[in-house]
Amino acid sequence: MLPTDLLSYRHRGETVIPLKLELNSQNLALATQVIQCFQASIKATQADLDQRLQDFEGDSPDYRLKRGLAHLLKSGFCTFEVISPLEPVALRTQVFTLAAMVSPSFNATENTLEKLALNLSQDLNRDILPGEIQAGLYADLQENRILTQFEIPTPEALLHRYNLSQVQGIFYRASEIQINAHRNDPGEYKLLFRYLKLFQLMAYIEGDADHGFTITMDGPTSLFKSNTRYGLSLAKMLPALLHVTKWSLKSTLQNRDSYSETIRTGYFTLDSKCSLVSHYPPGKPYDSLLEEAFVNRWNATKTTWKLEREVDLIPIPGSVMIPDFRLVHPDGRVFLLEIVGYWRTEYLQKKFYQVQKSNCDNLILAISERLNLEKAGIKLNNVPVPIVWFKDKVSPKAVLAVIEPGSD
Repeated sequence: MLPTDLLSYRHRGETVIPLKLELNSQNLALATQVIQCFQASIKATQADLDQRLQDFEGDSPDYRLKRGLAHLLKSGFCTFEVISPLEPVALRTQVFTLAAMVSPSFNATENTLEKLALNLSQDLNRDILPGEIQAGLYADLQENRILTQFEIPTPEALLHRYNLSQVQGIFYRASEIQINAHRNDPGEYKLLFRYLKLFQLMAYIEGDADHGFTITMDGPTSLFKSNTRYGLSLAKMLPALLHVTKWSLKSTLQNRDSYSETIRTGYFTLDSKCSLVSHYPPGKPYDSLLEEAFVNRWNATKTTWKLEREVDLIPIPGSVMIPDFRLVHPDGRVFLLEIVGYWRTEYLQKKFYQVQKSNCDNLILAISERLNLEKAGIKLNNVPVPIVWFKDKVSPKAVLAVIEPGSD
């Protein structure tokens, strides 16, 4: 994402409008030139890359644009490494210890480097040259890190990332965000809710899968103390939202006026027709190897029950529960299966709270015998749904025994 000083937006009344670059020949050519600067700097130091970018930037009036594109490439597509025979701190210690034994001179420096190179070659069992020692001596300084890898994006992908980052920057100063996720494929909700949890966002969720969900989130400026890290986490949510087919968003912003230093309230809206492109991958087929193994074992059975993944969403007060699987019989009977194999106390407490509040009469829990439920304060006599116990793998036969008792 972009830092605040590289964000560009304008106001239309109280509405905030971020800069959006068209994918025209001029902007594509500019993106290509910035990418080429990085390509030409592979295996060079960060200082060399920065100098190349500075020369490219020059005194042109669009320096903020060039600087923004470069920032996105440097932070999202580059790998910089410390290249040194030893950790630079340890290397400096050895060099300075040897150097302190002789009087300073050009010849003494060469002799010290050659002697240490010989010692390190023996210790590391590979040839170490004096030049490697000299280059590695301060390799831990940021400007001396080496650009070892560069994942070359297309110019179009870079412009898409820039446009997305400009919108993400809007949320750095948000006080509230409300998302209306209209009726969509349940798997899309699952991915969005997973990212909300991953970024530890404070969200209140209302609705259901048939009508859609309203998600209300506090922004960083609504907290007791403005939190930059939380603002970044909120901005990271946007690429996940782009995987949802139909949605709309409105946000209240608190920006400080650069002239009067007063807080200015602004508003920002966005919807699924915004043409922004997400760089987040779509949802993984399975959340765990446990789920994947269960599917494989289920498919090997000869049951007429069909297994579907994450297609039901159970609304509970202020949140939503998404069971791992749905079991559907040709005669119309439906059961939901949730696998509980994660051990963290907070997770277990939240999961069993959801089960108690779900009021779902066709839910089944598959619980690992390895979990310390007592330590988490879980009392099984309060669990209102059937339980299937497992050790390493969930048994399809055990599940079928619950949904079709006496079928054997």
